[in-house]
Amino acid sequence: MERRALLKMIAAATGMAMIGRPALVFAQAQLPVAPANNAFSAAEVAMLDEIAETILPKTDTPGAKDAGVGLFMAQFVTDCYTPEQQAVFRAGLADLDKRANGRFLQLTPKARATLLRKLDEEAKAQVLANQVVPEDGQPQAHTPHYFTMFKQLTLFSFFTSEVGANQVLRYVAVPGRYDGDLHYEPGTPAWATN
Repeated sequence: MERRALLKMIAAATGMAMIGRPALVFAQAQLPVAPANNAFSAAEVAMLDEIAETILPKTDTPGAKDAGVGLFMAQFVTDCYTPEQQAVFRAGLADLDKRANGRFLQLTPKARATLLRKLDEEAKAQVLANQVVPEDGQPQAHTPHYFTMFKQLTLFSFFTSEVGANQVLRYVAVPGRYDGDLHYEPGTPAWATN
């Protein structure tokens, strides 16, 4: 990720409180730069889009593809994951496609959902197995199941996107006073805040 892009994101997220207005103006005055390259091909990004869309499909609200989740996931993995985590993530993409006989993108939405449900069950079983404390009492660090990574990144990227925050959640920058006994109407979206 380019430093100027990161500064702009920090400024937007913090209301410029951390870096101040002069730094933001300087960053905006620079010539536009191409977005940082990620380590994923267009076909892999398309696969990530379809995985995310299966997890968060379009209904009466936008789906994961409407928020550009696949590209965000690719960039996030490239910029933020350790080499070990990246290896697990990439091996997971290959395993997922292998389980679909090399044609995950050609599967029907129902078949994709069935496959991802099976992976979700495997990921949950792995979490339970990792919770067993060894006899020496020392907890061990475990690499998460790749589907856990897919699912977490899908939810994170969707609900922090403009589409997720404004069209699925209700966004109020300053929600106002605290009301501990607010009436809830079933089907009302949750609140999104920065």
